[in-house]
Amino acid sequence: MLSRTADHLFWMARYMERAENTARLLDVNYQTSLLPQSDASAIQGWKGLLGISELSEEYQKRFDKITARDVMSFMVSDANNPSSILSCLRAARENARAVRGALTTEVWETTNQTWLEFNRLLSTGALKKDPAELFEWVKFRSHLSRGVTLGTMLQDESFHFQRIGTFLERSDNTARLLDVKFHSLDTAEFFGSGAGNEAKEVDFYHWSAVLRSVSAFEVYRKVYRNVIRPEKVAELLILRPDMPRSLLASMNEVVINLRAVANDQSDDTLRRAGRLRADLQYGRIDEILSTGLHAYLTQFLDRVGDLGYGISRDFLMPE
Repeated sequence: MLSRTADHLFWMARYMERAENTARLLDVNYQTSLLPQSDASAIQGWKGLLGISELSEEYQKRFDKITARDVMSFMVSDANNPSSILSCLRAARENARAVRGALTTEVWETTNQTWLEFNRLLSTGALKKDPAELFEWVKFRSHLSRGVTLGTMLQDESFHFQRIGTFLERSDNTARLLDVKFHSLDTAEFFGSGAGNEAKEVDFYHWSAVLRSVSAFEVYRKVYRNVIRPEKVAELLILRPDMPRSLLASMNEVVINLRAVANDQSDDTLRRAGRLRADLQYGRIDEILSTGLHAYLTQFLDRVGDLGYGISRDFLMPE
C-alpha cells in the first residue's frame, strides 16, 4: 500500500475517534457542571478540560475569561480550532475523500453525511438548545462509522490502518478523560477519608458521570457490584482487557493490527507497542495509585505520542 493512502486512512479514523472523544470529554464536564458546586469549582473544571486537551494557550488568545459557553463553542464549532469537533469531522471527511477508492460506498457515505448533518445541526442552534443531545449524536455517528467499517470493509491493510488510528486515538483520549477527573485528587480522596454523607453523594454523581461518558456505568455495576469507588473506576478504565474503552483493550487492538501490517523497518515500533501493552497487562491498580495516577497517565500519553511518531515514520507520509 502507498504510504500516502495509509496516511489518509490512519488519520481519517483518528479524526473520527477524536471527534467522539472530544464529545465525551465535554459531556462529562457538562454533566458534572450541573451538580451543586461553587462558581470557582465549575470554572476549574472547564480550565482543567482545556489544559488536558492542550488548548489553554489557544483559548486565552481568543477569550478574556473561562466560561462554559465559550469553552463549548471553542471545542465544538470553532473552525479555527483544529481540535474542535467541527474541524475533526471536516478532516475525517477530507481524508476519506482523498482515498475514496480504498473505502466502501457505505463508509464514505457515512463519513460524508456525518459532516453535512453536523453543519446543519450547528446552524439550527443544537449546541445552545441541548449540548448533551448533540454530544450523544456525535458519539452515535462515530459508532456508526466503526460499525460500517467492520461490516463492509475487506480486512486488508486499509482496514488495519483504520483500526490502528482508531485505537491509538482512543487510548490517548481515555487517558486524558481520566486525567480530567483524577489529576487534582490526592491519595486520601481516593478512599473518602473524612468525607461526609453529602460529599459522598455528590462524589457518586461525579463518578457516575465519568463512567457514563465512556459508556461504562452498566459495565462497572456488572463487574464490581458495589458502590462506585474512584480506584475501581481507574482500574476499569486502565487495566480491564474486556472493557472496550480501557487503555489495555485499546493497546491490544493497536498491537494486533500493527502485527498485521508489519514491515522490515517497524520492529522497534512493534516492540514499543508490545512493551506498553505488557506494562498494562501485568500492572496493578494499587501500584499505579501509590506512584501517582496523574504521573502515570502523563507518562502513558508521552509513550502513546512516541508510538504515533514511530507509526508515522515506519508506514505513513513523512511529516
